[in-house]
Order: sequence, then structure tokens, then C-alpha cells
Amino acid sequence: MKFRAKINDVGCLNHFTRVLNTITKLTKTCVLRLTVDNMYFVLSGKAASGGVSMWCELLQVNFFDEYQLEGVSAEANEICLEVAPENLSRALKTAQNAKSVKIKLTKKHCPCLTLAAELPSLSSISRIVTHDIPVDIIPRRLWHDFKEPTVPDFDVSIYLPPLKTMKSVVDRMKNLSNYLVVEANLNGEMNLKIETDLVSVTTHFSDLGNPPWVRDTLQMTSEDKSVLEIFYTEGDNAIQSQSRDVETMAHARVDIRKLQQFLTGQQVNPNKSMCNIVDKRIIHLILLQEDASLQYFIPAVA
Repeated sequence: MKFRAKINDVGCLNHFTRVLNTITKLTKTCVLRLTVDNMYFVLSGKAASGGVSMWCELLQVNFFDEYQLEGVSAEANEICLEVAPENLSRALKTAQNAKSVKIKLTKKHCPCLTLAAELPSLSSISRIVTHDIPVDIIPRRLWHDFKEPTVPDFDVSIYLPPLKTMKSVVDRMKNLSNYLVVEANLNGEMNLKIETDLVSVTTHFSDLGNPPWVRDTLQMTSEDKSVLEIFYTEGDNAIQSQSRDVETMAHARVDIRKLQQFLTGQQVNPNKSMCNIVDKRIIHLILLQEDASLQYFIPAVA
């Protein structure tokens, strides 16, 4: 197995750093899946045990000037590593003004991602700062746990309000309850609600719009698709059905801390953000950019 990559462009470096910072806020450890064309950060939580799941996809050609990969074999040309994203994020902080950053899979006292940043220098002698970040290599027999997650067919898909506005609402509601109800309909309306024995609070959003989906492939139309292709597993009801009353709300009650964690960590400034709701089961949050996408799944609680 071999992996090496290099970033020369400071804009690409800053963008990559923002993505890492977002992932750091969402999880302490995750799987870094490297393929010839893409880089993925994956958190495979079990919804049955209340765990969240995450899938972040980066198109490598839009970040790296050089990118070379030799996977475990010719037919399985990829590498899966367990990493602590915070360690990567800390290393990148020292490289913000770097002329270039190289990332390489190395073998030191243990497998490592070695990050070498070439810093500006007043002399002809270059300054290189090197970080060895320990990783665990995931054997191929476990790779099936880190494929793109699927969810049952959603009942409603809706564009999200401005994320800063949503975060402000959730931050205030967190002081009143541990749980939040997210509900939305096909008329572009979303409510965030908390209900306790002492108080009931609802924040209404309207005219948000509902994403168009293509029935044959269950993909987004090309206008909104960006880099994301989502395949749902259970067929006919996956589309926002014409037979569904547009005013009828689909809802899920979730741990408010998990939603707050997602909103607090967000640094990728998406072109589009949306939420799919599987009634009483899960909310599926999606952030889209031209060269990156982030999916985050929060299971419902009773």
C-alpha cells in the first residue's frame, strides 16, 4: 500500500482545513477511506444504539496538486485508515501559510500519516515542519462497514434555513430540553419544537423550498445534485409522493445535543443544505458544495 498527496494552493489548503475542522467537531475518531478519485471521512454509528453516522466525500482533484495511491490490491485499489481527525486538524494549523503540504502514508513505530509542511523562509534554506499522525490500517474484511450509508425512504425532503439562524434557535432551545422535534412538509415549511411539562416552544420557518428528485434513479436533479448521488433502498415511496398531502408534517424527535454538535461544527459554507426526514425514525442532513459533500444521520428517539 502506498499513498502520497501534495497541496500547493493556499486556497485548497484552507478549504481542506475547514473540512477537517468540521469533522473534528463531529467525532473523535473516524475512518479515512482513500480511493483513486475520492477521499472519504466516515463515521459508521449504529442507529439502533442511538449513534449518529457521517459520510463526507471530497473529490481529490479539487484539493490536491499531486495524488498517488496504490491500494491493497489491483481489484481493491483503496486504503482504509482509522484516524483521529483532531490530530490532522492540529497538524494543518501549523501549515496555514505553508508553500506546500505533503501527506504520505508511512511506517514509523506504527503506521502513520506523515504531514510535511514547507514554510516560507527569508533564507534559501527551506523550513519543513513534520507531523507523524498515528493511524490504524483497517483490514479489507471490515471494509463493508464503511460504504456509503443508506436510509429507508424519506417522507419529506426540504432545504434548510440559514445554518447560523438554525444554530441560534437550537442553542436557545437546548437550555430548555434535551430533545427537539424536527418536522417539515412538502410546502417548504419546517418547525423546530420542544415540549416539556413546563414549556412548549416552536420556531416556524416557511418558504424554504423542497428539493426536486428524479424518480428513476432517486438522485437529485442535475441543478442541485453537485457532487452528491444518494441511492435509497426501498423503492417506490422514496420520492416525495404526489399523493402525500403537502401540508402533512413528517417529524423526528432527536437528541438536541447531536443536532447542535452538527450546527456548531459546520465550517464548509455549503451552496445547498437540506434535510430528509424519515417519519419518527431519522433525520438525514446534507451539505453540498461543488467539490465536497457532507451527510449526517441522527436517529430519532422515542
